[in-house]
Amino acid sequence: MTPRDRSERPSSPGDGGPAAGRWSDLDRPPLNASALRRALVREESLWTALDVVAVTGSTNTDLVRAARAGRAEEGAVLVAEEQSAARGRLDRVWSAPARSGLFFSVLLAPNDVPVTRWGWLPLLTGVAVATGLARAAGLDTALKWPNDLLVTVDGQERKAGGILAERAGTEGVVVGVGLNVTLRADELPVPTAGSLALAGAAVTDRDPLLRGVLRSLEQWYTRWRVVGGDPEMSGLLETYAAGCATLGRQVRALLPGGDDLVGEATALDGDGRLVITAADGARHPVSAGDIVHLRPA
Repeated sequence: MTPRDRSERPSSPGDGGPAAGRWSDLDRPPLNASALRRALVREESLWTALDVVAVTGSTNTDLVRAARAGRAEEGAVLVAEEQSAARGRLDRVWSAPARSGLFFSVLLAPNDVPVTRWGWLPLLTGVAVATGLARAAGLDTALKWPNDLLVTVDGQERKAGGILAERAGTEGVVVGVGLNVTLRADELPVPTAGSLALAGAAVTDRDPLLRGVLRSLEQWYTRWRVVGGDPEMSGLLETYAAGCATLGRQVRALLPGGDDLVGEATALDGDGRLVITAADGARHPVSAGDIVHLRPA
C-alpha cells in the first residue's frame, strides 16, 4: 500500500472497510481515516495524502519506496495500525500491539533549504511531536537527543517514542514516528519503555492526537523552511534546547566505530550536534551516536 492522490480513498480500518470488524479491544478502536483526511488534507495544507493501513512491515520503508518510484509527493502521510518490521535508530526493532500507538511516516522535500540543514528534520519533528502532545493530550514530554521522546512514569524517565529519518532519493526525506499511546505495563517491551497512558495523558484517543501532532509538524516545518532552515531564526534551536532532557546531564556517547565519550552535554550547536564537554574541558561535537543518560554519582 502506497500513498495515493487526494481523490482516492483506500479501504482501511477507519473507513469501515474489510478490517473494520476485526478489532476486539474496545480501548483501542481503529483510526478514522476519512475523518483524518477531511481534517488534514486541504488545498492550503502541507498534507497532500493520508493513508491508513491495517498492517505493514514499516511505514518508512513503504513511503521511501513510493517516493523513489514517483508514486508519492511531498506531504504524503502513511499510517499503520500495526508494524511488523519497524525499525528505530541503529536498526533496533520497534514493536507494539496493534492500535496501541501512532506509527506513521511523512514525506518532506525542503528543496529550498540547504541540504546541510536537513539534519535538523528529526530534531524539528521531535519538537513538533512534543508541542502537539502538550496541546492535544495535556502532557509534558521531554526530548532525548537526538530522536527519543520521554515521559515520566512513577517518577522515572521512560521512552515513549522515537523518530527515524531516511533519505528518499535526492530530493526528499521520509520521517517516521513511533509513539506508544495506550501500551499497558504488562505490554512494555523493556522496563525503560513507557506510554502516554502510563504517564497520565488526559487524552489517549489517537485520532485527535494524530491531528494535533501533524498540525504541529506542519507549523514547525513551514516556519523552519521559510527562513531557509536556519535553526535560530526559526526558533527551533532555542525550543529544542529548552525541552531537551539531555542538556546539563552527564552522558556517555557510544560513537560509530565503537568508541565512547563521557562528559556533560553542555550545548546544541548550529548544526544540531550535541556538544559534550569532557572532564579535561575539551568540547566534542557529536553528530551521531547512542546517548546514555548517566545517573548522578
